Amino acid sequence: MAIKKDKVDAVMVGFGWTGAIMAKELTDAGLNVLALERGDMQTTATTARFPNVADELSFAIRGKLYQDLSKETLTFRHSQDGFAVPYRQHGAMLLGNGVGGAGFHWNGLTWRPQVSDLQLRSHYEQRYGKAFIPEGMTIQDFGVTYDELEPFFTRFEEVAGISGKAGNLNGKPSPGGNRFEPWRSKEYPLPPLQDVYGAQLFAKAARELGHEPFPIPAANASAPYTNPYGVRLGPCNFCGFCEDFGCYMYSKASPQTTIHPVLIGSKHFELRTRCQVIRVNRDASGKLATGVTYIDAEGREVEQPADIVVLSAFQMHNVRLLLLSGISQPYDPVSGEGVVGRNFAYQMNGGVNAFLARGTQLNPFIGAGAGGQAIDDFNGDNFDHGPLGFIGGANVRHNRTGGRPIGQTAERHTGKKWGSEWKADVQADYQRMMTIVAQGSVMSYRDNYLSLDPNYRDVYGQPLLRVTFDWHENEFKMTRYTVGQAYNVARVLTNEIDTNVKKSGSHFDTRVYQSTHTTGGAVMGSDPKTSVVNKYLQNWDVHNLFVLGASAFPQNFGYNPTGLVGALSYWAANAIREQYLKNPGPMIQA
Repeated sequence: MAIKKDKVDAVMVGFGWTGAIMAKELTDAGLNVLALERGDMQTTATTARFPNVADELSFAIRGKLYQDLSKETLTFRHSQDGFAVPYRQHGAMLLGNGVGGAGFHWNGLTWRPQVSDLQLRSHYEQRYGKAFIPEGMTIQDFGVTYDELEPFFTRFEEVAGISGKAGNLNGKPSPGGNRFEPWRSKEYPLPPLQDVYGAQLFAKAARELGHEPFPIPAANASAPYTNPYGVRLGPCNFCGFCEDFGCYMYSKASPQTTIHPVLIGSKHFELRTRCQVIRVNRDASGKLATGVTYIDAEGREVEQPADIVVLSAFQMHNVRLLLLSGISQPYDPVSGEGVVGRNFAYQMNGGVNAFLARGTQLNPFIGAGAGGQAIDDFNGDNFDHGPLGFIGGANVRHNRTGGRPIGQTAERHTGKKWGSEWKADVQADYQRMMTIVAQGSVMSYRDNYLSLDPNYRDVYGQPLLRVTFDWHENEFKMTRYTVGQAYNVARVLTNEIDTNVKKSGSHFDTRVYQSTHTTGGAVMGSDPKTSVVNKYLQNWDVHNLFVLGASAFPQNFGYNPTGLVGALSYWAANAIREQYLKNPGPMIQA
């Protein structure tokens, strides 16, 4: 029999960025909030303690901060008629675990989407016609506009202490920033990071081609900073240990360095770790969440009553929990009906390795997670797609995150991974290899979706999440074009270039890492027939259930998702505080 706890006002399932933001906003409103995290406690002072944290083998190679795939994993297949098999080693994506989630060990690139990214289907239909969207592509509008979200982008950037340069202040061009960015009401909280040598070379080459490069907006503090909560960040020292690591300098924005110091310890807040939530509970009507059930660290089943339930875990885990709980209709790719699991997307990345003149000293070990320069000429709909025949684009950039000897060794695309010739190439190329990335969008399709696996279960006996996903021709066209633009920039610098571009007809490969920027499965929108949550991230069927994070994205774009995830979290929290608490019920009628 399950242990039953005392009711709380709100329970967070997952305690990364979204859980921390929502918990802080709701405790400030006077609610008693409980956060349930399935992983261990992680703090900067302990988990990111120097010099222990500067251990590439433990953190970056063996994945000390990642999800234990022997206890819970995903299964993958390329098509509906394929047999899904378990993901047994971290490759294509690095699933986070523990307090702070992936927000503890991310790099820090923090973008605002293009205006058209949030209104994708209506934008493309208006500009290019309905026939331009391929059959089977299920892209849709987010249901919320950029103008509505702008104050909440600003709020997240101020809390995180983002370093950058505005390109569009209140509708007026601002030299030095991204000329394609949508309007912003304020300058970035901090000036941009200093450019490493490679970023200087990229910017110079891009200008020679007529582009206007700009500093990447970074959650790596360029100077000492105190955020609106009174929490202080220190300046980044370009140590080269961002992705896969906590930041021992307290320079990289994470829940630990920006929110936890004023949230944990609040009389209105409680955190329980090593608690695996297995379902959202509902009343007899099925229309009201009554709390959650979880397995605690001792293997006991615990029922936690709550008036508001917030799913604030990683995108994949939010979707799985909805499916395990039987909330909203699961998606069926044959009929096209149902919503949970629909519109799963990833990203398609490519790029080039430019080998500069021998004797060049790029000093790659000097790096920051998001430090670098970018161009957006080929991102979103910033260029004419009509003659090109595809939807989407890529952010083209050079950002140097470090030069660690195991995972960031300069390697040519020769297939050689050992031997005297390989060693000679590594020694010759370490200082002179410069990567230019084209991080590309991926649209949503009828046949890419998430469901529960009928064959494999986790350590608690629950069905694993099954991913059905493969590339489509639209994305092959996109990446050929955008990697070609990256090649053009590299060509200004050197003739010695390796190109990394996916070939038409190739399949998604779970072994090759790109990013962990997965989206969809519990998408937001204006129609309950094609979305799980409304514009306030409130479930259409269970009004006191809110689902945060990138699971709400109806498709993926060429940016990193965290800026939009943060803004949507503040947006949803504001709606709960200003509307829902005053009149509990559906904030938008289905």
